[in-house]
Amino acid sequence: MFLDPLSTSGFKRSLFNAIVAPRPIGWISTISHSGQVNLAPFSQFNLVSTAPPVVMFSCNTPDDRAEKDTLANVRETKEFVTNLVSWDLREAMNLTSTPCPHGVDEFELANLKKAPSVKVRAPRVADAPANLECELLQIVEILAEYPGETRSSTVFGRVVGIHMAEQFLTAEGRFDVVRAKPLTRLGGFDYATVGTILQMPAPFRRAG
Repeated sequence: MFLDPLSTSGFKRSLFNAIVAPRPIGWISTISHSGQVNLAPFSQFNLVSTAPPVVMFSCNTPDDRAEKDTLANVRETKEFVTNLVSWDLREAMNLTSTPCPHGVDEFELANLKKAPSVKVRAPRVADAPANLECELLQIVEILAEYPGETRSSTVFGRVVGIHMAEQFLTAEGRFDVVRAKPLTRLGGFDYATVGTILQMPAPFRRAG
């Protein structure tokens, strides 16, 4: 079977989302110059580079304003925080995806505690297993070219600070992914957490 997204009748983008899965969720907290806090999840999110440490997330254009509050805040302040969504925080994360009017504090909406950051102004999700403080590197605009498409803005941020809850740090100094149970996005409304874990070193590298 071959599908052309532009010419296949009834093509659903959820097919594409389900193939590129599971995807980590970028739970992005930001703050405006005036002090208005925002928290929103993005399933177009991932690690880009480890040296330098860089992450990215992508925003689609919303229906009710020129751009999402997250993106507007990042443009203003040149910074953001990525908060790890654990399985236990799944309901709170889902609440923060509510399309709220401008000015709503999603921390309050989802009854989440704020924690101060060290190198950026935006607060962190206090109960997240880990948080990445980020400074903006660049924003790449992906323009809509065909009917039904919307403009997307892809944000790249350099990680300038890492917070980890001590109970998720192993004696060997590794982050315990199994205990943290990160929530991942699949297709449609489907989510998952980590399944079977195995070590499989590359042929030219030793484990560890």
